[in-house]
Amino acid sequence: MKALILVGGFGTRLRPLTLSKPKPLVDFANKPMILHQIEALKAIGVTEVILAINYQPQVMLGYLEEFETKLGIKITCSQETEPLGTAGPLALAREKLMEQPSEPFFVFNSDITCEYPLEEMIEFHKAHGGEASILVTKVDEPSKYGVVILDEETGRVKKFVEKPAVFVGNKINAGIYLLNTSILDRIQPRLTSIEREVFPSVASEGQLYAMVLTGFWMDIGQPKDYLTGLRLYLDYLRRKSSLELAVGPNIIGNVLIDDSAKIGEGCLIGPDVAVGPGCVLESGVRLSSCTLMKGVRVKSSAHVTGSIIGWHSTIGQSAHVSSMAVLGEDVHVRDTLFLNGVIVLPHKEIKSHFVKPEIIM
Repeated sequence: MKALILVGGFGTRLRPLTLSKPKPLVDFANKPMILHQIEALKAIGVTEVILAINYQPQVMLGYLEEFETKLGIKITCSQETEPLGTAGPLALAREKLMEQPSEPFFVFNSDITCEYPLEEMIEFHKAHGGEASILVTKVDEPSKYGVVILDEETGRVKKFVEKPAVFVGNKINAGIYLLNTSILDRIQPRLTSIEREVFPSVASEGQLYAMVLTGFWMDIGQPKDYLTGLRLYLDYLRRKSSLELAVGPNIIGNVLIDDSAKIGEGCLIGPDVAVGPGCVLESGVRLSSCTLMKGVRVKSSAHVTGSIIGWHSTIGQSAHVSSMAVLGEDVHVRDTLFLNGVIVLPHKEIKSHFVKPEIIM
């Protein structure tokens, strides 16, 4: 089987982190976002992953060679010279996808984290015999999304309603599809939306079916949702009794700490924290609802909460960083400073307090 991951563009919603790395390579729970997806695909027997990409392909390729070797799966890039939306990339990769014309292929949106029920999706797709299967998830506020209206008995999709003003249902497209290769005949290599143009056409012919996701789901393409996604993912690890989660008297709730991180005396870590490789926490540090990426140093008695700290940054002694602050790569915060909800671009030194959210250029 093959899979195509829609890597897409510039990752503007996750800046300043994406100023240093393409979005799929930004760490999520201590590994690149896209690696979670590739591992899930490998686990169910996918042999080749095609990345539809139009930004920094040369940076991606270096990392992907490492993933290929590590996982034993073929990873190739299909490079767009102009934006092609969410359907055009399938037409661009047609030749590769048609190498096994009788096999369906997966399509992933690269911003999604979930429990990846891919085996069940294959069974569902075989059972209904239609041209396309999409994963849908239930949400509390469907008016913010495009809602999928389906036959609850069979899963056949009847129609899509974009951001409904009145309640029509609570199931939305979860960004994971399993498609027969015949769908490629419907798509041209131009700017096309699979959600707004291709799927409604397939649904009108009774050939589109939706499987309801039962576990957690989150689009982690922006900081607030990234941290929510981290909480849900760590809770999922807890539910499946994962040995990856940290334990100890200084740990509260669900916490992921890389083996190479160094933790000082009297630290209190958690809940919902990821501490990346090579991080150093000096004594008395307090962390909650946050991510520290590779090589971050947090000096003694500093507090980080509800924030994302980019690679090789430093948080000064007794400093407080909170309220959805996002620090880019190589940001250095001086001692005793208070940063509230700031966005800090890479390679900056912060020398004064910021009590209101703002972007620090």
